[in-house]
Amino acid sequence: MSKFGNSGSGTRENSAPEFDGVRNAALIVGIAGLLVSIPGLIWSPQQFFRAYLLAYFFCLGFPLGCMAILMMHHLTGGGWGYLIRRALEAGTRTISVMAILYIPLLLGMRQLYPWTRADAALNPEYQSKHFYLNTPFFIGRVIFYFVAWIALSALLNRWSASEDSGNDRGAAGKLEGMSGPGLILWGLTITYSSVDWIMSLEPSWFSTIYGMLVMIVATLSALSFVILVARRVAIREPISQIATPQRFNDLGNLLLTFVMLWAYLGFSQFLITWSGNTTEEISWYMSRGRGSWAGLALVLIIFHFAVPFALLLSRDVKRKPNSLSIVAALLIALTLIDAYWLIVPAFQTNGPRVYWTNFSLVAGIGGVWLWAYFGQLSRAPLLPAHDPQLLELIEEDEREHARAH
Repeated sequence: MSKFGNSGSGTRENSAPEFDGVRNAALIVGIAGLLVSIPGLIWSPQQFFRAYLLAYFFCLGFPLGCMAILMMHHLTGGGWGYLIRRALEAGTRTISVMAILYIPLLLGMRQLYPWTRADAALNPEYQSKHFYLNTPFFIGRVIFYFVAWIALSALLNRWSASEDSGNDRGAAGKLEGMSGPGLILWGLTITYSSVDWIMSLEPSWFSTIYGMLVMIVATLSALSFVILVARRVAIREPISQIATPQRFNDLGNLLLTFVMLWAYLGFSQFLITWSGNTTEEISWYMSRGRGSWAGLALVLIIFHFAVPFALLLSRDVKRKPNSLSIVAALLIALTLIDAYWLIVPAFQTNGPRVYWTNFSLVAGIGGVWLWAYFGQLSRAPLLPAHDPQLLELIEEDEREHARAH
């Protein structure tokens, strides 16, 4: 057990790999993407902020999803969580970076949200929602969301660090006790932020399932991402001891669960809206279900659900890190397309028109986030040092290995 300690050779064995090369490349791509996007801000501010919202929504899902999965692990335990725990914690520590990157959206509110414009006062639909949809209250809620997320991240990481130091024997209990209320707070803030930032692009439309759908999208993208990270670090000691095919199989099962939840919630929202058959509700689907948008919806049904669902039914796919990583990478790419399908039809009802800022801002914000993420990942050991459940898990694995040989 010494290799999980905090001194001597144990620290070197349990240290996270350096990602200097990846970080430098991500930072270069990020800065280049942002710089290349600046002419778009000058030539077409409205399109710039639309593309920025799309890129930001896509990238924010990773740290927020990491937070949810981390709290789920603290509540339920299980060997699968230890394989990705450090990757999840690193993701939560990037929330402050995303808070800074949100500032341009505050500056571009009038380019995005129709209820912020001067003529909104003349629209009866906007007047009935003015108490909620007004600029000061909107900014106040934005501040609250990030304060809540940063506070949750700080507590999760502080108690985890206390556990590593060996000075707080009750840290595991604190993490478990906080994760239940934390998930409730996380769910509420995700729901209201999705209403504020995405749904209010079309203020006349509303869905009670929308917030849950955004939660699943964020969690699915984050889980896919940390599976890719786990494949990278699982070859190192001591994490290789728990990076067994069964643990990757467990991650694959969890990925399959979220794929099915995404499809279930998406279909449920569609079925309820269509059966209601009201002009206010159906308009959202009418703009996304015609012409080229319908083709994009079909792509999502096939490649965001049907293909991953079929692949993740196979134990061979889930138990092999390389094959599971391919499915995870596919889901990340489809999450971006899903975000595009959710957001852009609010501006382009006749069909998708791809602008170069759609690519440059995804590269810009994504590159900056990856730079921050891999910097955080390199700060902590690969495995917790004094987690009692982890120590029991490793001892059980060692006994099973001895019996097998």
